[in-house]
Amino acid sequence: MARVFNFSAGPAALPLEVLEQAKADIPDWAGTGMSVMELSHRSKEFIAVAEQAEADLRELLEVPDDYAVLFQQGGATQQFALLPMNLAAPGQSVDQLVTGAWSKKAAKQAAAVRPVNIVASGEASHFTDVPPRESWQLDGRSAYFHYCPNETIHGLEIHEPPEVDGATLVADMSSTILSRPIDVSRFGVIYAGAQKNIGPAGIGIMIIRRDLLASSQADLPDILRYAAHADAGSMLNTPPTFAWYMAGLVFAWLKRQGGLAAMAQINRRKAESLYAAIDASDFYSNPVNPAWRSWMNVPFTLARPELDGEFLAEATAAGLTNLKGHRSVGGMRASIYNAVPEAAVTALIDFMRDFERRHG
Repeated sequence: MARVFNFSAGPAALPLEVLEQAKADIPDWAGTGMSVMELSHRSKEFIAVAEQAEADLRELLEVPDDYAVLFQQGGATQQFALLPMNLAAPGQSVDQLVTGAWSKKAAKQAAAVRPVNIVASGEASHFTDVPPRESWQLDGRSAYFHYCPNETIHGLEIHEPPEVDGATLVADMSSTILSRPIDVSRFGVIYAGAQKNIGPAGIGIMIIRRDLLASSQADLPDILRYAAHADAGSMLNTPPTFAWYMAGLVFAWLKRQGGLAAMAQINRRKAESLYAAIDASDFYSNPVNPAWRSWMNVPFTLARPELDGEFLAEATAAGLTNLKGHRSVGGMRASIYNAVPEAAVTALIDFMRDFERRHG
């Protein structure tokens, strides 16, 4: 079977080069006579894999030495609750900017642990816009300010870290991490689920300023404490070793592409070409304020919604898969993460134009 162009929002496309390398490694990794999935996480062989993955991630993101890097289970969603458990003292609030489904979910989960101050919400605009900065209501005494730079469902992205009056900035970068360079020093915590730009589902990345580890609540069980995981080198318990290994392959692949500056150029071109095709058409539309359009997730609707099923069926037959929009918003969504090549976006645009010619 030929490979398709996969526009899934996650689990998402992985680089073919990485998949081929993993395929070759599965029966006999590095001459050990075992798959990497069969190695003990405490073995010197796997520890070398883990250390190399961390070193490559640090190089790609230029992570300062005063930040710890954790590889954790539970994805990003688990951090919605662990962050307030670790970083907010009892009774202390957290600030939350709500710009889409994921930041709304993060606020709900955090509220089960600590008081949450909703700084601002874009829900009135159906998450197609970000409330003006002058309307935000920060607590001023909160433990941290949490936001989601890229909302996968609504296709809205905050492209630069917001100014938050000196509050500790915490970001769920699950769907935008590694798509371009970022200044890690602007953040107290960056975290991300793997299954979009990092690797297969099953592991999460956390980059946390070391002074925040010291604020981890001592009364938490070790398995819930960031400091305990950092002290154990992310091996407090058995980690998802295959997902960690795969993430390391992706990091090495990104370095071979020229790093994050090179990926930024590619990702900008992909997004701009797709938005240009949508904007030039009377048949397709994107609802998001252009100032906040995502590079990674591009939702669009058809002028005639009754054609959605036919569009999806024909696209799938043409090798363009997983374009159905999230059930909460409908329409279409093209997720164009790092591993989705420019050729995929070109093929999608060509298909969209042909479909419009025949049905518009």
